[in-house]
Amino acid sequence: MKNTLKVWRAKKDITQEELAREMEVTRQTINAIERGKYDPSIKLAFRMAKFFECSIEDIFIYEE
Repeated sequence: MKNTLKVWRAKKDITQEELAREMEVTRQTINAIERGKYDPSIKLAFRMAKFFECSIEDIFIYEE
């Protein structure tokens, strides 16, 4: 799944480590999500959307 997580992090000027702490995951998880190597759980996706004050679809782009 493609995503714009790195862009959203840049808008808030936060590091992967800072976002990881906020989401209660590891920095490696955030890195893997940004690189498209890992798809987050729906719960984590909702938490990210809430944190960035946007919709899940603004961050994650579903591809078949």
